[in-house]
Amino acid sequence: MSNITIFREPSNFPTVRRESKLLSQRKPGGMRRIATNTNGTFKRIVNGDQVGKAIPHEINVIIVSHLDKVSRQLYLSDYDPQAKPTLPDCWSNTGDKPEASAANPQATSCNDCPKNVKGSGKGGKGRACRYNRRLAVMAEGDPSGDIYQLSVAGGSLFGDGADDVYPFEGYRNFLEANGEGTDTVVTKVMYDLDADTMTLRFKPLRHLTQEECDMVDAAQANPETQKYISLTVAHADNVVEHPAPKVAAPKAAPVNPFADDEEDAEDEAPAEPVKRSSKKEAAPATKKPLADVLSAWGDGE
Repeated sequence: MSNITIFREPSNFPTVRRESKLLSQRKPGGMRRIATNTNGTFKRIVNGDQVGKAIPHEINVIIVSHLDKVSRQLYLSDYDPQAKPTLPDCWSNTGDKPEASAANPQATSCNDCPKNVKGSGKGGKGRACRYNRRLAVMAEGDPSGDIYQLSVAGGSLFGDGADDVYPFEGYRNFLEANGEGTDTVVTKVMYDLDADTMTLRFKPLRHLTQEECDMVDAAQANPETQKYISLTVAHADNVVEHPAPKVAAPKAAPVNPFADDEEDAEDEAPAEPVKRSSKKEAAPATKKPLADVLSAWGDGE
């Protein structure tokens, strides 16, 4: 197993993990997440503050959990890096209706929402309400088993893969077609350096060790893990303010179900869920089997 980790300082002497008696003094609701940045780096964020140095280009993680469906998130105002962070105007964990705690829902159903119509996005392109996924992950090589949230935007979810490297939805389907899950392998998360926008891609590296399997089992049994896939990034960073002023939701316009105009890549509708294939079924013919990928990486360990 690789000794590379972005969350642990190297040590030349044995250490033990001690349970802190001071954590209860910190503000409640704090979370850990891995932030993606336009400069192609990953940053460790704890309770909204960066900890340690940024890591360039790629990291290796174990994906512990994610929701079964793609989520949605809406900000009505333009992004301003200098502005004080606020919670989204509206969001939906399961992509079908606004969450009860959303401050400014635009419709009772995502299917009927005027912000889920082609052309509602900035400049009349795409949709104003964006797809995203929030993954609960552990860092490879981190013996603590700490969970981090990794938010994956729409542009990193859909599209084609090549050379065993996929956007997330294709990666998930590829693993399932080979009798694996995102929680059974170590995943390399990398920036697509050829893309014009900040885009992540995913690649399987190897199967888990027994120690890693035990940590994944413990994390999946822990109710706290659920918040890492259910709370938005703003919630994870302890943002408490809602957007202002509150904008009244316009009446939804009829949507032509037969419209065939092209969608922006980051706004493509997700494919229908793929039924988990058994290990006896053939792997996709267009890509080499996952076992070959994992064994090739295993030779270098």
